[in-house]
Amino acid sequence: MIDVLAMLTWIRQLVADFNSDRRGNVIVTFALASIPVIGAVGAAIDYSRGNSAKTALQASMDAAGLILSKEAQTLTQAQLASKADGLVKANLHFAGLTDLAVSSVFTTVQAGSYALNLSATAKVPASFTAMWEPKISIGAKTEVVWGMKRLELILALDNTGSMSSSNKMTQLKLAAKDLLTTLQTAAKKPDDIKVGIVPFATDVNVGTTNKNASWIRWDEWENANGSCSKSSNKTKTACENNNGTWTVDSKNDWNGCVWDRDQSYDVNNSPASVNLKPTLYSAHQAANCPVSMMTLSTDWSALNSKVDAMTPTGNTNVTIGLQMAFQMLSPVAPFNAAAPKEDLDKVIILLTDGDNTQNRWSTSQTSIDNRTKLACTNVKAGNIKLYTVRVINGNASLLQQCATKSDMYYNVQNAAQLSAVFSTIAQNLANLRLSK
Repeated sequence: MIDVLAMLTWIRQLVADFNSDRRGNVIVTFALASIPVIGAVGAAIDYSRGNSAKTALQASMDAAGLILSKEAQTLTQAQLASKADGLVKANLHFAGLTDLAVSSVFTTVQAGSYALNLSATAKVPASFTAMWEPKISIGAKTEVVWGMKRLELILALDNTGSMSSSNKMTQLKLAAKDLLTTLQTAAKKPDDIKVGIVPFATDVNVGTTNKNASWIRWDEWENANGSCSKSSNKTKTACENNNGTWTVDSKNDWNGCVWDRDQSYDVNNSPASVNLKPTLYSAHQAANCPVSMMTLSTDWSALNSKVDAMTPTGNTNVTIGLQMAFQMLSPVAPFNAAAPKEDLDKVIILLTDGDNTQNRWSTSQTSIDNRTKLACTNVKAGNIKLYTVRVINGNASLLQQCATKSDMYYNVQNAAQLSAVFSTIAQNLANLRLSK
């Protein structure tokens, strides 16, 4: 970097020496020598000013690119060009630039991947070099690349009785609603992001509207009267009619809860089929039935209302919450989600605050943990990203192993930390980066 001040001081000293020198040849020598010296100093000053202008222009381009990328997908080319020009000028902090021209190009690199390229040229009026170059030309470019894939997300949330302690349920609701707000804002189009919610305890509540669904089985259900066939006075969990098929008196008493499918369908996403009874979900009149689940949706108001409706109740069966979330994201019956694509991310956030204590077959934590491990393995093998969140209590080792990567496991020691955790996850799901 040329020291302009030192150069000017040297010139002043040279002039002073010239004024005091009376030898005749000094005049000619100095005159000839001063021309390139003064030209070099002048060029250095103009170059330094041009460099500062280029730096300011680049900064304004970077800022404009990041701002504009948030809505570039929704703009026409004319709107894009107009906004790009306005943003560059608004963020440009350098006086005296002329002939500023901004161009913009938005491209879809591939499904779910986008690029915004901005370029600009301008001129800086010269001072010392104006006689042979009145203006110095400068330019700047920036490229913003982002991968806002479509997203299908299931929140598998522990709604067991222990969530009523230490302010856990209150903080979970706040965190979940903040996450929903972040994702709603990130969605470029209405169907870009879909979210489902699976509150779980020992059971999952699929909703009483599904009482006649073909994927529900009733052979282990007992109604309020303790019987299941009008023609029978037997008191048992199921009754067989004359045709050898299972029947029930009435399904109107059912509270909507189901528990685990038969093993090994309890840990995988095999389609539910009436031709294969073990793949069906068993209706269960759970004494502590959580609020009903919500399949993938873009109804943000309804999603927030579902979060508000969650109430702590019952014991912990992480497996059924995770398996139901897995099933919801799968392109098979009964939920028939979208098939996997390059531009579609499928994600589960699994949150719990306690150890497994009860499932359809056992109250052994080890036994139920083994089912959860298998479910986690199958989810990850299905190319579904799995975040796990432990809130104060629960099997830390199990949840760490379940997460897709080590940094996708969160160990929350205070319920108030949930908002920060969910905020981090939400930002990870909506990634934007400056590429060049």
